[in-house]
This record gives sequence, C-alpha cells and structure tokens, in this order.
Amino acid sequence: MSLQYQCPLCNTSLAKHGATLRCSNNHSFDFAKEGYVNLLPVQQKNSKQPGDSLEMVQARRAFLERGFYGFLQRALSNIISELNPNLLIDLGCGEGFYTHAVAANTQAAVYGVDISKSAVKYAAKRYPNCHFSVASISTAPFKQKAADALLSVFAPLFDQELARLAAPGATLIVASPGPWHLKELKEYIYADVAKHTEIDTPNGFEKAAQTLITEHVTLNFSDIKNLIMMTPFAWKFRPEHWAALEEKGEHNVTLSFYITQFTKIAL
Repeated sequence: MSLQYQCPLCNTSLAKHGATLRCSNNHSFDFAKEGYVNLLPVQQKNSKQPGDSLEMVQARRAFLERGFYGFLQRALSNIISELNPNLLIDLGCGEGFYTHAVAANTQAAVYGVDISKSAVKYAAKRYPNCHFSVASISTAPFKQKAADALLSVFAPLFDQELARLAAPGATLIVASPGPWHLKELKEYIYADVAKHTEIDTPNGFEKAAQTLITEHVTLNFSDIKNLIMMTPFAWKFRPEHWAALEEKGEHNVTLSFYITQFTKIAL
C-alpha cells in the first residue's frame, strides 16, 4: 500500500511492510491492533500522555453522538465533497467525528492525525475508512506538498507546516468559533463575554470563502457537562458554577461556527 507518511525521525519516505512502516534508514513504526500508527517521537512529547485525556475524549464523544454538531459535520463534508480532493489531511482529528464523515462523502484518501493517543485509538477502531496516526500537527509526518486539501477543526494553525503540507492551489478548510458560540455558558464565568473574531489568514494562503453557520439548541445538564469538558475553558468552571448549571437544568445554547476556506498561493 502506498501511503503518504514520512519518517518523523529523518523525514524520508515510509513504506508499509505488513503491519510496519519503515524508512530507508531502518526506522520502523508498528501499526496498533486498532489500525493506527504512532509517529510521535519521544522528543516531541510535551508530557507523558500529550493531547486530550481519555476523560476529555469520552466527554466529547458522548456530546457529539447526541448530534448537536451534526450541522457542522454536514457542512464540512459537503464543502470538501465539492472540492473533490485526491488527498486530505485532518489536522487535529480527535476521535474522528469529522474525519470519517468527510471520507464517506469523497473519493479522496483521508488521513487523520492527532497528538492524543486516546483520541486516535478510538477513531481508528471505529472508522476503518480513514488512515489515522498519532503525531504532532506542528511537525506532521507527511511528505511535502502531500495534500490538496487540509482540514482544521478547532485546532491550532501552524503556518509554516500548513504551507509545507499543501500542494500549490490546495484548499485549507478551517472551522472556528462564531461570534457568540457558547455565549450562554460563558456568562457563568465571564462578567463581559467578548465576541469571537474571524481567524487570520495563514502565511502562504489567501482567503477564498467564508460562511457563518448558527443553531440554537436546548441542552440538559448532562449534555452541558460534556460540552464544557471538551472546551478550552473547562478549567475555569468552579464548583459553584457547576452547581448553578445543574440547578437550572436545561439551557438554551448558541452553537456558531465560521467555516473559512483558504487557497495555497503558488510561488
């Protein structure tokens, strides 16, 4: 099988031999029984278990399975289907909620990469229609100009790496929070909730299109707890905030997302 991975230790091509990826310098990486490959060298780890914890992965999975972010999943899948790419990399794929939906709606070879082993293990076990790897998206284990489409959903953007991975004319699709995303929940911890702004255009790309999609949903306390646990501001919720949320029970919550498309500038 021809895969687009490159060795994270020496940046040479990796070839598949049975259940192992090996480069010309004899660095080898075994596929796990779930189907993913770990391409995160020890020196790139910032902790013993980098990325989202198992608890965070489980909370996100439980929330996403309720379908509240289905409208974002469908929007991304439809955009990418219309682009009709040959190879797409989902940078920061988590447990594969968006990755597998994209793969099911396109003929492209779809790769998902995330630094969280817990997330990738879950994704690979559940979605065999994608190639999953554990790796850092700041130094992704793929060949230069490998992708004609890149996807980033709520993940950090590393301009230099995005430009390296993208072929000339490639499309980068970024999902980021809309102006009042989760406003009602943020009011518990912020006296003045600020609007989310549009993301900046990464170096080496130009902005091609943008849409804003919004839905208002009613969530019970269990849904709210899982939603908060999968956000960056979860650590700001103190016991009194949780108590107030539970006492109120159901909440009407704004879900809002920018979907921005950028085109790689041909140099």
